[in-house]
Amino acid sequence: MKQFFIRRWFLICLAVVLVAGMTLYEPLAPLASNRRLRESLVAAVLFVMALPLEASAMWRSLRRPWAPMLAVAVNYGLLPAFTWLVAMFVSDGVAAGLYIAAATPCTLASASVWTRRAGGNDAAAILVTILTNVSCFVVTPLWLLALTGKQVSSETLDVRAMIVKLLWLVVLPMAAAQLLRVAAPVRRWATARKTPLGVSAQCGVLTMVLFGAIQSGQRLFGADSASVPVRELAEMVVAVAVIHTTMFWVGFGLAKMLWLRREDQIAVAFAGSQKTLMVGLQVGMELGFTILPMVTYHVFQLLIDTIFADRLRSKGDAKNL
Repeated sequence: MKQFFIRRWFLICLAVVLVAGMTLYEPLAPLASNRRLRESLVAAVLFVMALPLEASAMWRSLRRPWAPMLAVAVNYGLLPAFTWLVAMFVSDGVAAGLYIAAATPCTLASASVWTRRAGGNDAAAILVTILTNVSCFVVTPLWLLALTGKQVSSETLDVRAMIVKLLWLVVLPMAAAQLLRVAAPVRRWATARKTPLGVSAQCGVLTMVLFGAIQSGQRLFGADSASVPVRELAEMVVAVAVIHTTMFWVGFGLAKMLWLRREDQIAVAFAGSQKTLMVGLQVGMELGFTILPMVTYHVFQLLIDTIFADRLRSKGDAKNL
């Protein structure tokens, strides 16, 4: 039981936080409405997430750039385009949430962790993480403008304002963390404490989920809200599973077609299909979109990729026998 909780604590806490935020939305409403608190939390979490990242791994990957380049193309190109196709078959509310998930960068931690677990090139996954997060302050707003331009007014989606905000909240904290790593004592300290730093960052993510759940509870169960059909929830779950699974194997297949090494194929599959929860939550809450598709995408990528990682690992071990 203890081992089960240690391995699944984040998913368990995620479920608890979602239920708590959506049921206790009235007394907790002041938390979600505190924009300064929310933005400070985003910057702090991304700083903590970036502090243990090994920049040297990025330079090693640049010697063979095809895998990271392909993964970025899948993550920031094919995945949003495919999401646009899938969104044609779901309700407008679900579609808007899917667009948020699709436009966000690659996750900061789990892409490299799952790539390593599957026997892949985790250095390539780290490079994809850095490239997509550093460029998200431009790419994410432009994709959202392209995908939701007809649904969101210019007052709600101010591309210039979002670019500046993501630059301050995402790029600068990550850059500051990497600059601090230049100092050897800081680098050794952060590397030795990678696990507690990761846990701290995940607790920050859970807090952001709580904020988003409170806002969702207000929209779903508040006095002026309408009931959410079960059909919409089913659409959301199916759409998320289809998008992530399809992009995972599309990335893997394209890497194979390009004759990339197996470990690079694995890196493209994971880094090309995973999306970060932190940036998605911030953008979704800023625009007033439901966070449920973003959270569902994150949960499903953890569950699905655990299965895929173990499968790829076992196949790799079998080939090496």
